Order: sequence, then C-alpha cells, then structure tokens
Amino acid sequence: MRFSTLIGLAAGLASQAVNAACSAPLKIDDFSRFSSNQNSLNEWTSDDGSMTSISASGGVLSFKPKSSSYFYETFPCQAASNNGYNSVTFQIKGPANGYATLEIQTKTSCSAGSYSSKYISVSGLTGNTQTITVPLSQFSGANTNAITGFVWSGFSSTSTTWQLSNVAFGCGSSAGTSSAVTSSSTSAPVVSSTMSTSSSPSASVVPGTCTPLLIDDFTSQSRLTFLFYNSMTYPTSTDGTMQSVTVGKPAANRVEFVPNSNAYFYSQFPCINAKNKYTGISLRIKAPRGSTLSVQLDSSDSCDPTAANPTYASSQDLGWTFDGTEKLYLIPFSKFSGLNTEKLTTILFSSFSGTTSFGPMAFYCGSSGEYVAPPTPSNPGTTATVPAPSNPSATALVIDRFANANSNAMGNWHGGDEGMTLRYNNNKLTITSPDADYSFYTQVSNGCSDFTKYKGSYLHIAYSGTTAFTVAFQQHNSACNPDIQPFPATWDSAEAGRYAKNGHIYIPINHFKIDLSRVVGFALKGFHTTESVTLSVIEIVSSVPAGTTVPAKDETGDLVFACKRPNSFAFAIDDGVPELAQEVLKIIREEDIKVTFFTVGAPLLDDSTNLTNVYNEMAAAGHQIALHTFTHPKMEGLPDYASIDWEYEQDIQAMQSQLGITSKYFRPPFGNEGARMRSRLTKAVGNDAVITNWSVDVEDWLWAETDTPEQQKVAFQRDVDKGGNLVVMHYLYPSTVSYLREYIQIAKATGKQLMRVDQCMMDPNAPPL
Repeated sequence: MRFSTLIGLAAGLASQAVNAACSAPLKIDDFSRFSSNQNSLNEWTSDDGSMTSISASGGVLSFKPKSSSYFYETFPCQAASNNGYNSVTFQIKGPANGYATLEIQTKTSCSAGSYSSKYISVSGLTGNTQTITVPLSQFSGANTNAITGFVWSGFSSTSTTWQLSNVAFGCGSSAGTSSAVTSSSTSAPVVSSTMSTSSSPSASVVPGTCTPLLIDDFTSQSRLTFLFYNSMTYPTSTDGTMQSVTVGKPAANRVEFVPNSNAYFYSQFPCINAKNKYTGISLRIKAPRGSTLSVQLDSSDSCDPTAANPTYASSQDLGWTFDGTEKLYLIPFSKFSGLNTEKLTTILFSSFSGTTSFGPMAFYCGSSGEYVAPPTPSNPGTTATVPAPSNPSATALVIDRFANANSNAMGNWHGGDEGMTLRYNNNKLTITSPDADYSFYTQVSNGCSDFTKYKGSYLHIAYSGTTAFTVAFQQHNSACNPDIQPFPATWDSAEAGRYAKNGHIYIPINHFKIDLSRVVGFALKGFHTTESVTLSVIEIVSSVPAGTTVPAKDETGDLVFACKRPNSFAFAIDDGVPELAQEVLKIIREEDIKVTFFTVGAPLLDDSTNLTNVYNEMAAAGHQIALHTFTHPKMEGLPDYASIDWEYEQDIQAMQSQLGITSKYFRPPFGNEGARMRSRLTKAVGNDAVITNWSVDVEDWLWAETDTPEQQKVAFQRDVDKGGNLVVMHYLYPSTVSYLREYIQIAKATGKQLMRVDQCMMDPNAPPL
C-alpha cells in the first residue's frame, strides 16, 4: 500500500471543544504486556503476522514491516468525545521523509455489530522519535463516541525498523496546533488538519476519506513486460500467448492487449483487506462492440496467491456492454460468491474476444470511483536562447550530400547500423529507424581530425520529416586508432528538435563539449519514433541566416567508456539475481578488490527479491552502488521527457528509501543513450552526471545461456587486449559468475590497479585508494 505524501504546512492555533472534563490522557498501550498480546486496556493487540520482525522492549514496539503489513490496537468501545478525549497520541520513529497510515475504527453506536474505517496519512517523518497528536476531529465522518480500534499500515519503507510507543487518548488541550495541508495528488482532497508534535521539525498529519487504491496505472512498458510489476510492485503478466501488449496505447496510462485464444492477463495484490473499506475494483476498458471477457478474483486464507480460492464472473454477469468507446467499468466484490474480501490476492482477465485496452485499475470505495492518473506535465525543456555568433574566418565544409551509398562528400565512410533502413535517392538520404539503439554515421576522417578552427561555427543539417533524434559529435581516442578501445572515446549530443526550424538544423559547434582536436565524425542516433527523416546536406557553416535563434545548450553530463585514472581498471556490474549475489561477493572479497554495482530500482521495493539486503551488504563491504533506471527501459527510446524523468525520479527515490544512497553515476540499460536522457539526467542528479558505458563487454547477454558460454571469456580477453578497462557484466547467469574470478585475474595480469568506477574516474568524493 502506498499513499501520496501530503505537504504544505502553515502553523496556526486552533481550539477544540470538549463535552466533558478529563484529568489525564487514557493510556491505550505502553507495550509492557506485548508478549501476551494485551494492551493497557486489557484488549488484544497484534500485527497481521506478516512482519519481517516485531518485538517490544522498554516500552517500545520495534518492527520491520512488509509492504502489506499492519499493526492494530483494539479496546472496549470508547465514547471518547463525551468523556473529554479529543485526540490520539503516540510516539513514532520512521525513516526520514517517510510516512504511514493511521486508521480509526468506529461504530454507529457502541451496541452496533460492525465498524467502519477512516484514514489519515502521517508524513514528513525525520528519522528520530516524534510525538504525534492527531485530533479525533481529523477523522472526517468517524463517530468519536464509539471508537473500537486503531490500525497503523502503509509503511513507506520495508527495510527500516520502525518504532511505536506511548499510545493514548489525548485529554483537554492536547490537540495542539493546526496546520493547513494541501495535497500533491489529484485523487486526494484539499483539506485542513490540526496536529501537535513534541519534536522539531514536525511531521504532518493529514486526514482523508477512503480514496481509490491504485493497482496499476500502466505507466511503463518495461515495468509491465520486462520486470512484470504493477504499481504495487507485485507480479503482473500475461500467460505469454498474447500477440502484443503495448503500454501507452491508445493513450497515456493505457495498455492494449491483442490476444490469441485462451490468453489471459493477471495482477497480484499484497493480500488486501478490503472489508468495510473497498467495494470493488474499477478500470476503464475500450473494446469493440459486442466484445466479451471474463474476470477471476482470487482470495487466500493464507495470503498465498498460489493456494487461492478463485471466483468468477463474465462481462455479461457484470452487466457490461462494449461499443468501441472507453468507459469506466466496475467489478463489485458482491458479484463473486465465496470471495474472502479480507484477503484478496489476484485479479485475472481471460476469454478476450478481441483487441482490448485497459486504463488505470484500482480498488474503489462506496458505490463507484476510479483512480485518475495525474496529467503529464508540459514539455519541461530549456526554452532560453543565446546570441548566434559567427565565425567569418572559417570556411564552409561540406561533409555529406548523400550522392553515394558508401562514402560521404569528404570521401570517408558513412553508413548505418543493421536494422536501420537507409534509402538514397536524388542526392538525398531517407533514414527510418525502428529502434533507439541504431545510428547513422558520417566520418570526417579515418583517424583524428582537428576541428578547433570551427569552434565558432555551426553544424548545419537540411532535412524534412521527423526531428525526433539525437545529433552526436564524436571524439577519437588518444591514439587516434580505431583498433584500440574505446573507439570512439566519447561524444557529446544535442537534441535535433531543439535546434530545428523550417527544414534546417543549426547547432553551434561549441555546444558539443568534446576535444575538437580529435574529431572522428557525426552520428544521427537515438531515434524515438519510427517516422522517417530525409537529409540533403550535413555541413559546417560560419554563420546562420538572419533572424535564426539558437537555444541555450542543455547540459549533457559526462559520457565515459573508459577509466580516466592512469593504470586503472574497473568492474562495473549490472543488475542480477539474489541467488548469485553471495558468490559474487565471495569472489571479489577473496580477490581483494572493490567494484561498482548498478542497480535497477523497482526490484528494491519488492520484498521477495531480497535485493535491498543484498545491496546493503555490498555497500557495507565498500563497493559503490549506482543508478540503473527504475524499470530498465531503453531510455532514449521513451516517448517524452515525462517518461524519462519518471525513470530517474523513481530510481533515485528507491535508492534513497531502501539503501540511503544517492549517486551521480548512471548506467543506461543496453548502453542506450542520447541527448534527451542525458539532459534529463543532469536535471535529476546534477550537471556532473556520469553516464557510464563500457570498453570491456563479456557479452553475457549473447553467450551465457548457449552451448558455448566460454565465449564470454573470449570476449573479455579480446576487449582487454584492445586496451579496454571499464567492464560491463551482470550476475544474472551462473556461467558468467563462474568466470568472474578468471576475469579479475586477467585484469590483474595487465598490471592495472582494480577499483570502483568513481575511483577510476578520479572523483574527489570517492573513497581513497
């Protein structure tokens, strides 16, 4: 369960009337009797049995929750307001910037048989023990003269040990101060609340009624079809027989299924207790007129989704009809006979009669309701412009007019990656790229070319069609030798669309931060569209037409393929599986080296992976932990800035919340990079961002699961022999890990010193060697 953090405190005084006098707070629990599950009011207290650990000592309850865990206090029905009690107070210690949810359970009267629940979110925790006072009036709609229990849940961190103590009903003026609170979520109301804390800074206490609980907002193709996670970081997938599953189609926060017969799609939950809270599940669906499908809801008394009780309803049973337009559809739990709404585990859709799209799916409250995804922010790119200088002393240089399929106007090679379509016709080239990994290159030299005289000039590209690509200016290695790794040594990039107008792209050469004395050539790369671009010229010109505006340079960080420290070598190891982690740690410990691990963020939030513990152990051993996106997509292939930003923001948050680590080092999945993802990275982590690719590839992705896994060793030795000193590998495969010791020994045999990436980049903030 994850709740929006609500912010915007503005302190002020408030008073609350009481119906009767009380002389002191009413103690609910001091945890002195926790071993017998008794609280100070002689009633039952416990967790739900899912905590990783829970214990009480010295009046303090300590626990490490799982994502669905909760802790509750029950007591004889309390007419709190009539008896002068106006708040609930407790001490809590949680992670800095963490949050949790507090539920109050009340009846219509103390003689009633059932209770209802209201909720507030406690956010802005500091990492220290804080006293929280929540006025009972903040539980809007709750009957504060028939209170039967409190429940703490929705804990923001599952890797932190939380503490709770001194739970009591507050008396008299203990409701304290008030604060105005506004919501950062479009699905939560804007409300006012009153609160008091005894420590500074304070935590905010935010009331709210039951709001939809998101299951999936279909915001990431790779999260859904690569990692197989929903928004709850729980398993979701098809059965593998769908013809296609496409996120973002037909619109944002939608997924389109093109099914085969018998295909199904499911999404799991963290054993949700919906009783007296959620009525059913809602989602938007678009399907052709006359379409049908079936819905299965599973519950499990043991919370084990593999030992669940399935219940069924068809779209006809639910009263659904489809007409080709998108509508909101409800799945009421009341339609599923035998469903245990206290322990819901899975929803499954099957028997699709045709192409069907889903919108955001969520548990709803009352008679209806849906989760509405927040709108995509407008293009946040830099809009500033700079004066357009001229370089009258430099002559024009025509690089390519596309008269020949094999060479450019300078007589040097040009060509594209396999998979890219290149069509030459009438001195024009039309490029169509189905993948953001593909590039078209046009070289200015077979070795190094000195372009320092063009520093004040412009790259000019005449085009028609799309500008959804990157223009890269490439720098050769120090030996000017293409047989030495890395080649090219690096490049800087510009987003074509920012510089394009009326069929012309003008990019100042000084916007490319490379060594102009060692130029190799230009590349058009990172296409994030399948639309074509047609080029008629690539050239260097000394000035731009009158009236042309030039955008300010977007910072693009430092793209590296090799260590900068002389005589250094770094193992940079990407995502892996927990089962192989201990063997990796054992080998690098015995070989006495430090390495860098690049971790994907989403699995850190999945308790079942144990990866948070794995990476904490790695960090404790002195290894560097760095960023590798949240869901592992091809970053430059993402459709817009918002999608790129989401990957960075979620990854950064996961690293901070689970590991307490921040990093400016980032490895792009698949090595895929371009101007947009580079510029957005600098905005996320700073202008000194380091985009860390490689010059040694063990090619585990190619060989590890074949009949010739030893080819990984051949690839490693080949790149080391060429001078490569920055490794890419994964601990996904047993064969790769089995060769790790040999890789290390090969690297040591070069005489180079093995170290972390930040150390080999001579980062002043890196640990000393």
